[in-house]
Amino acid sequence: MPSAHLQTYAQRAEKHANPAAKALLETIERKSSNLCVSVDVTKKADFLRIIDIVGPYVCLVKTHVDIIEDFDSSLIDRLKELSAKHDFLIFEDRKFADIGNTVALQYSSGVHKIASWSHITNAHPVPGPGIVTGLASVGTPLGRGLLLLAEMSTKGNLATGTYTADAVRMARAHRDFVIGFIAMHRMDGIGAQAGEAVEDEDFLILTPGVGLDVKGDSMGQQYRTPREVVLESGCDVIIVGRGIYGKGSDAEVREQAERYRREGWVAYEGRVSPRS
Repeated sequence: MPSAHLQTYAQRAEKHANPAAKALLETIERKSSNLCVSVDVTKKADFLRIIDIVGPYVCLVKTHVDIIEDFDSSLIDRLKELSAKHDFLIFEDRKFADIGNTVALQYSSGVHKIASWSHITNAHPVPGPGIVTGLASVGTPLGRGLLLLAEMSTKGNLATGTYTADAVRMARAHRDFVIGFIAMHRMDGIGAQAGEAVEDEDFLILTPGVGLDVKGDSMGQQYRTPREVVLESGCDVIIVGRGIYGKGSDAEVREQAERYRREGWVAYEGRVSPRS
């Protein structure tokens, strides 16, 4: 059996027990899309408009609902309607980073009630394994999935070396709820102890910092192409934001969404069906 990233998304979906991971892999396969669009805008109308445009081309929409200035509960209702209409999952990029009891409350309660609508969320491993158990106490009964931030795409970030290895070990201890990582490369075997069996593990790798036209921005973001991310680094989902919705008209946004979907899928096909 080839390693996980050399199998098709459909083959990998068959063996995933976590409902969110399974649903994401099935959606990717069904839509021929490994594209996630990160919608980082501050007005509800813009947020919903962009999602409605890119929805047909994505497997996942990444949100930061805490930046929306006119947020109310109707936004979540509409977001869930768009998720059903266009067949994509929702990933609230909350980056939890506190003790277990606090993150459980942040996940379940407050204004946003993230666990009630977001299929996937993420967390920094800095607080230790208690952050996973806290979030799992809320998310597991709802069939949700968690990503740990093992690596980041910004220049000078500290998520490297031992930090990354510790994040992978933490995930390995909570495979029922931790479905993968925000990372720049595959995590296969990283942090494994001598004699530890990790051959069958299949963590999803979602990768930000993907761009076709620029290599970086003024705030330290660094960009790689879908080919570099999916084919060369073995990652599973490309996360694109301004490269798609920063293009102007609705028609241009739609064109860029299809462009990135196509490039991501071609890179995946090259990975699982290499030419002899």
